[in-house]
Amino acid sequence: MDEYDEDEPNFEEQEFHNNVREQIIFLLLFLLLYLLSFALLGRFKRKGREDYYSTDEDEVTVYRISTWLCTFSLAVSIGAVLLLPISIISNEVLIIYPNSYYIKWLNSSLIQGLWNYIFLFSNLSLFVLLPFAYLFTESEGFFGHRKGLMARVYETFTVLGLLGLVVLGMTYVISALIDKDKSSFQTLLNLWSYYLPFLYSCISFLGVLMLLVCTPLGFVRLFDVVSQFLIKPQFLRDINEEYYACALEEECLRRRLKHVQTTGKYYVSPAPMSIGLNGPFHDDDYKLPDNLLRLRNGELQSGLGSRLVEVETRRKMLDKQRHTSFLRRNVLHPIAMILLIGLTVIAVLLVVQNTLSLLIGIKALPLSSKQFTLGVSSLSKLGPFGAALEIVLILYLIATSSIGLYTAPVMSRIRPRPRSTPFCLIIGNCAVVLILSSALPLLSKILGITNFDLLGDFGSIEWLGNFQIVLLYNLSFAAASTLCVVNKFTAKVRRELYARISLFLGVCEPPVSVPNTPRPSVVKFA
Repeated sequence: MDEYDEDEPNFEEQEFHNNVREQIIFLLLFLLLYLLSFALLGRFKRKGREDYYSTDEDEVTVYRISTWLCTFSLAVSIGAVLLLPISIISNEVLIIYPNSYYIKWLNSSLIQGLWNYIFLFSNLSLFVLLPFAYLFTESEGFFGHRKGLMARVYETFTVLGLLGLVVLGMTYVISALIDKDKSSFQTLLNLWSYYLPFLYSCISFLGVLMLLVCTPLGFVRLFDVVSQFLIKPQFLRDINEEYYACALEEECLRRRLKHVQTTGKYYVSPAPMSIGLNGPFHDDDYKLPDNLLRLRNGELQSGLGSRLVEVETRRKMLDKQRHTSFLRRNVLHPIAMILLIGLTVIAVLLVVQNTLSLLIGIKALPLSSKQFTLGVSSLSKLGPFGAALEIVLILYLIATSSIGLYTAPVMSRIRPRPRSTPFCLIIGNCAVVLILSSALPLLSKILGITNFDLLGDFGSIEWLGNFQIVLLYNLSFAAASTLCVVNKFTAKVRRELYARISLFLGVCEPPVSVPNTPRPSVVKFA
């Protein structure tokens, strides 16, 4: 009997081993995401004397620490993006192989811990690490103290503490305006359980609003992005004609640039580039006409050089495209366009279905209050195929929201460039990406893309239980996506119809020839 008791597994010991195994899995996953994030930052980060001073070791240490913090935040962002796909795949695997020995490590506790860690690290990165990284790079030490690394650390912590007090004060005011019943002096001291979740709910609501703008815009811009990398069919585009036209333009620009470099004259010459002349201009004329446009200080040479680089790059791309195979040219592009249109239509239809289900009362609000157990039943009526479709749609939303974000008129100015992005823009992009990636699980649940419950503190955000906000968001997303896609594919037809109708009604008159008049000093290099 004693030997049987010794062989009986101890519950506490088994729980300890399970906990150690989960922490090891989390550590390995985080190291993988950290290495990927470090490689991404290394691709976009500028490495020059503005960021790394070879003669100042403290400056190098500051930027190295700030880079580590940004890499940590970017790794958390990638983890937040992969939360739903990993959870859906884990649920389907446990349904297909319920008794497999090799996947016993995959359980509800592991997925629940992953959601909790992502939520915790998202708050830590957004409210502590990224502000510290920015303030640390901008700090110089207090006036009158000895300069050094510790002086900059003290200044950073002081400014970060003052900034935290300001943010918490604003949070208290906003919470008092929104919920007057819970705002009191006792709740003022309840920082961890009330104000920090409320602050994160505000940030997540801001991220969901940004996704409401970026995702429909990305539905449209993704067609243009795919068309840049894939070659259109021959019946829609004559690549040879574009290539020869680009080659002629490149040769013309080379001759003009060579003429400017050899003669040293910075006016518009030869004659086709002159403005306001009735006849050709000769280089041996000593007296220049008054209406000849001059470009001084090397502006003509600089403009020709930059334009030549653009044309040469386009000519090489067209030369590469016209040597591609017939199958890739005439089959791959239509298939890609059909897939994009199909995914967009499916996403919009799912949002419409979710809206109708909310109105009828079939589907509950995305606010989750129950414990979810993996491997009980499939979350999709189509089984593994439906789960795979949900994962594809979530990844599609990730791609469209990212493209829509960085092609928006405002965000295009801070879009990271390879090997040329300043470090302050790196920090700003990490913050924006973290906000959007943390709001992506909320977006997928609100729109009804997936039925997987929001685990951990993600499902306890209060505004997810507001019926008006969720319904209005679904209606706005469906309307914005539909209008953007319809406008994309009917814009040319509408413009052509408007031009024909205007010409038929006599509104559009033929252009009148204008005599030779002085024009503003702007030159477009064609």
